[in-house]
Amino acid sequence: MSLPSGSRLGPYEVLEPLGAGGMGEVYRGRDTRLERIVALKILPSHLSSSEEVRQRFEREARAISALSHPHICALHDIGREGDTEYLVMEYLEGESLASRISRGPLPLEQVLRYGGEMADALDRAHRQGIVHRDLKPGNVMVTKSGVKLVDFGLAKVAAPTGLVPGSGISILQTQVGTNLTQEGTILGTFQYMAPEQLEGREADARSDIFAFGALLYEMATGQKAFSGASQASLIASILGSHPPAMASIAPMTPPALDRVIRTCLAKDPEDRWQSAHDVASELKWIAEAGSQAGVPAPVILRRKNRERIAWAAAAALALVAAAATVGYVRRAPRPSPTMVTSILTPEKRFVTFVAISPDGTRVAFATTVPGGKSQLWIRSLESGATQPMPGTEGVDHPFWAPDGRSIAFFADGKLKRMDVGGGPAVVLCQVDPNGIGGTWNREGTILFASPGSAISRISEAGGTAQPVTRLDSARGETTHRYPAFLPDGRHFLYLAANLAGAPGDRANRIRVASVDSKEDREVIAADSNALYGNGYLFFQRGPDLLARRFDPRSAAARGAPISVAEHVAQSSLYWNMGLFSVSANGTLAYASAAQTSSRLLWFDRSGRQIGVAGEPAAFIPQPPRISPDGRRAAFSVTDLSTRKTDVWIRDLERGTQTRLTTGPGDNGSASPVWSPDGKAILFDSDRKHQGDLYRKSIGGGAEEAVLAGEGQRLPDDWSRDGRFIAFESRQAKGDRRVTLSILNVAAGTIAPFHQRGVDTGDARFSPDGLSLAYSSDESGRSEVYVAPFPGPGERTQVSTAGGYGAVWRRDGKELYYLSTDGKLMA
Repeated sequence: MSLPSGSRLGPYEVLEPLGAGGMGEVYRGRDTRLERIVALKILPSHLSSSEEVRQRFEREARAISALSHPHICALHDIGREGDTEYLVMEYLEGESLASRISRGPLPLEQVLRYGGEMADALDRAHRQGIVHRDLKPGNVMVTKSGVKLVDFGLAKVAAPTGLVPGSGISILQTQVGTNLTQEGTILGTFQYMAPEQLEGREADARSDIFAFGALLYEMATGQKAFSGASQASLIASILGSHPPAMASIAPMTPPALDRVIRTCLAKDPEDRWQSAHDVASELKWIAEAGSQAGVPAPVILRRKNRERIAWAAAAALALVAAAATVGYVRRAPRPSPTMVTSILTPEKRFVTFVAISPDGTRVAFATTVPGGKSQLWIRSLESGATQPMPGTEGVDHPFWAPDGRSIAFFADGKLKRMDVGGGPAVVLCQVDPNGIGGTWNREGTILFASPGSAISRISEAGGTAQPVTRLDSARGETTHRYPAFLPDGRHFLYLAANLAGAPGDRANRIRVASVDSKEDREVIAADSNALYGNGYLFFQRGPDLLARRFDPRSAAARGAPISVAEHVAQSSLYWNMGLFSVSANGTLAYASAAQTSSRLLWFDRSGRQIGVAGEPAAFIPQPPRISPDGRRAAFSVTDLSTRKTDVWIRDLERGTQTRLTTGPGDNGSASPVWSPDGKAILFDSDRKHQGDLYRKSIGGGAEEAVLAGEGQRLPDDWSRDGRFIAFESRQAKGDRRVTLSILNVAAGTIAPFHQRGVDTGDARFSPDGLSLAYSSDESGRSEVYVAPFPGPGERTQVSTAGGYGAVWRRDGKELYYLSTDGKLMA
């Protein structure tokens, strides 16, 4: 039966068909009473032909409708229009888990998160006496808020007596499968049935747990737990065989997760987990157990299109290392030895760089604190010991010697090397202001890059650097960076890019060049750094880490890229630099940036929370701005589905919020700034250049360019009299040195205010307009200063042990700032 658009089922209007199957047809509909979109399921005739079946169905439907859980699709209503029985369900936007798995296995963090949500939902249903009996990828929807189980309990109702002869399988369940289409392949409901169901015995909650184990296995590996060339062989596989070891398909699978799934798939129900609550608890433990279970602790590390930003509050970040050869890209012919660990950074520090040793046994990573200098740490993946490296303060871009005995890094405008066993750092050459990537071959040649320049070479003993690549203006290149030697030690990869262009600019390419010839050619189009390891080229596309087959001898990439990991962090310091590293034997280390949310909270002066401002969201790590009248707040939020950032306005009195910016690109990578009258917002955008300044009225209208052109500008503040705008600026060619500048709004002129140090900014005009507070790292660490405005005059250092992010009290008699150890100071 097919319903035309516009037809009615009671108070529900049919809008469009969504799909059909053994359970009937599904339509998108509209509840005309409550003005909401719903899903309408038209039940097949065999469900409505028997009065007894209808009564049982209605009783079960009432029980299911009482299931209130965030990860169970809600059943709103049931009804009958003529001879048509229908269900009214929550309308879900997203895709089925089956569709998601068709693109490959899910990252571990999603397996654990989605698995925990499903187990919790099953536990709720089982406690109310409802068994799903048809749990499979097609009955799980993946939405922005997580997963939702659908079709709860209907399989149990559908077949009161009818069984397929000799199998004990209900008629409805055999009809649900839509995948029995190709000779030699059986998919669908059979593959998730517990042995007791196949034998015709009564199913209970533990039958759902078996199906859930098969579902988890498929999510983690991308392959079904059981398969067969015929219905008989499939049933025999479920009854008597065990799935292939997960480590042979997905080497990064933590042993603890493998144990959970194996217990779910036990043939005897008595040997399985006895409740979904137990499974949910195990999955939660794995997700929270850190290095013991091998799962990264999720955090947000927001990608920025600027070389360096003012630091936000520190967050815990984990590294994941897996000795996987390339088992995570393709199934290995034989099981590979697997080692999975997560590395939690020291308290209040977060990761800025990652480098794994050539033999894959150690990870070097740099960490920093807000407003402070970074430091190098080395973690042994064999012993688990982690130690800081003295003399590495301010470290940038660490990279290993080929023998693993030394490590090179940039700090204080110099390229340095030091023995990892101990000893002082040795200066090799000056690099102004600092390097942006290095690599070291067995012949003792080091290649490195610096902002606005090409790739240079130098001996490991030091000396004068010589260029080995040349920026090609005809290709639109403004930078060469992130060099990485290939195994022959002659050829190397690097990223050529246009920093002032938009993502996907024609200049952005991974290229291969040689240290002893003029060879230089394109490998692939990409916007990130790239590394070679064990037959694959690794690079990032947005937050996803991809691998593509690569022949290092011909420097040719082959085949389509394959997803290795999702939500891999990118540096907040450097343009499109993914925080990942791979050794020669394929050991992969990366920093994980999970899609989690934070929220805005009110605190009083004593630090006591006194309120909440809005719902959780993916706020960028920059402070919100309160309007001059104190009635609104402006902040920037990243849409996790599109990875696009926009400015939002929240009405603090009414509790409502609306998106302000709609233009292309990222809008508001720095804190948005209010105009003095509170009627407009000043924000930065990369829609045309790396960072232009735009103005938009909060009442709507066009977004007007205030400052545009080559280079990058980030707004800091707008004086109360409306005459001046303070902003940070840097050159287009990747210069990390920031200039604090002042725009005279009426005259349209720009004058530098402060140029000392590398990081200068966070400027705020005092309420009377006679002073300017700002932070600068000219002393070696970020400190807060107050200077007369417009000057000249003596300035005052306000902070005494590091500080940034100064804000004036509204009467101008007090200044607040954050210390480098995360305390709010006054």
